[in-house]
Amino acid sequence: MTVDLQDATASDLAERDLRISRIEAGLEALGATALLAYGAAWRRENVRYLVNAQIAGDVSFVLLDERRSLIAFVSRTSDMQRVRAAGWADEVVRLTPGSLEELFARLRDVGGRKLAVGYLELLPDGLAARLREEMAPRTEIVNGSALMANVRLKKSAWELDRHRAAGRICDAGWQRFVEVLEPGLPEYLITAEVEASLKAAGAEDNFMLMASGGDEVRGMVPPGERRLQNHDLVRTELTPQLDGYWTQICRSAVVGEPTDGQKASFDLFREAMQAGLDVVREGVTCHEIARAENAVFERRGFGEYCSSAWTRVRGHNLGTYLDESPIIEGNHTVLPAGAVLIVHPNTYTPLAGYHVLGDPITVTESGYERLLTTEVKLFSTKEAAR
Repeated sequence: MTVDLQDATASDLAERDLRISRIEAGLEALGATALLAYGAAWRRENVRYLVNAQIAGDVSFVLLDERRSLIAFVSRTSDMQRVRAAGWADEVVRLTPGSLEELFARLRDVGGRKLAVGYLELLPDGLAARLREEMAPRTEIVNGSALMANVRLKKSAWELDRHRAAGRICDAGWQRFVEVLEPGLPEYLITAEVEASLKAAGAEDNFMLMASGGDEVRGMVPPGERRLQNHDLVRTELTPQLDGYWTQICRSAVVGEPTDGQKASFDLFREAMQAGLDVVREGVTCHEIARAENAVFERRGFGEYCSSAWTRVRGHNLGTYLDESPIIEGNHTVLPAGAVLIVHPNTYTPLAGYHVLGDPITVTESGYERLLTTEVKLFSTKEAAR
């Protein structure tokens, strides 16, 4: 099920060149000639996007200079090995612990009027000040975060293949989720079973939230010690990462026979999700999708639960980060063909408490392509046992 990425193939290198070309177009619009991508321990997606390798160290950088060379700076020997094996970077430099002199030495050779820094806003203040000091007065530092977000938004055919493979792992993970549900089982054991199945299928990582209970549940959290009971609605956001790409499934299942409230809740959320999907196509904005979802709740008398008191977003984009910008709520970014997002009207209502339902899709010129095969229905352990 995994995609074989041992050494850089011709298609890998073509993908790298495509990304560099897109970044160069963004740099030209900014009046910049080089890009420095910063990878903090919790936001490494720009670095991974440029080197096609998993980074584990707490700090990393990639410099795309005016000669179209990619120079990776990493803090761990294991990261050096992975980056070299991927074959995308022209050079890999080991950062000395506690020092970034190797990085600054290379940056002094950067010419041009402006250096764009991806995630400039995440740089520690002292490091940002040192960077400006090193580059002044000949080179201005500008923020390149929006540039990188825009480049990552439109997925190539190469990237979509990885999202589709991750979607198959989502399907298998959800199937295992339903299979293990039974009264008395603690939430953490459900997660353990699902994590094991995802890793066995090739997932590098998994982000998972869940909740179990009745209509008192108002959101999802990391799994705890609560034990399942009959008629519990068990919800999850399951987000495995495969070959660098995160893809998510949102579903709910009932332990035993669904109640009337749970059935009514599912019908509401299915209608809302489909309403959002129905407006998806190249050229729509993220907020148009959210408005279509929210309109269903409003027509059914549950409009108050579309507010920030109950709801965070109606979906979000996916890619080399699991919760990519732009979000599907209050954001007027125009979606291109090739964008990958999940449409999920997740929120609380008094029908059955917090409910989740969502599918990842890729935007096309005239609509969308689903990245999952899991049925859109209210699952139950009683049905699964038949």
